[in-house]
Amino acid sequence: MLNKKSIAALALSATLILSGCGLSNTAKGTGIGVGAGAIIGAGVGRVLGNTAIGAAIGGVVGGTAGALIGKKMDKQKKELEEQVKNAKIESVNDGQAIRVTFDSGILFATNSSTLTSTSQTSLRNFAANLKVNDQTDLLIIGHTDNTGSDRINDPLSLNRASSVRSFLSSQGVASNRMRVEGKGSHEPVADNSTAAGRKENRRVEVYILPNKAMVEAAQNGTLK
Repeated sequence: MLNKKSIAALALSATLILSGCGLSNTAKGTGIGVGAGAIIGAGVGRVLGNTAIGAAIGGVVGGTAGALIGKKMDKQKKELEEQVKNAKIESVNDGQAIRVTFDSGILFATNSSTLTSTSQTSLRNFAANLKVNDQTDLLIIGHTDNTGSDRINDPLSLNRASSVRSFLSSQGVASNRMRVEGKGSHEPVADNSTAAGRKENRRVEVYILPNKAMVEAAQNGTLK
């Protein structure tokens, strides 16, 4: 069981590793093994209040295979930064996964899980990229702020994540690549006592994760 000091130490270690003095995902992918990655991922997830990183992504692949996965994810991240303008796009899990965060206010009207027409252009571009980069799985997580009750927020967050999955599927992204979760208000990334913080907490996160085929190709040295 990790105590608070241990978690803090892991978070600091993870920050140093992930920052890597400007290292690319390729370089980062070489330097850490699966066991250490799983521990750091779990520790960072708890510290940041977002357990998806540790629980859903888990460990990273080390050595040459990890470098190949990092290079592949680097390329996709740069593509997404060009193609999907109204989302926050970050490397996570030592550069071997990507987190794309959409502001729920851009995707949905208040208290609605129906996608707005203006959001669909970005999601179409997102889907086009995902179809080209098909050696990945997707975890789509809906979040709310703490306004209202869990009875409202929990299903709303799940329904919003499901709406994103349904739209991506309608654009040709295979449904078996995607799973959804609704976290309600339980994993905030900002202070719910401020309007700015609540806005930041109302979000849909899409984690782009290497699938089994990508990992096996990386281990075989054939991943391009």
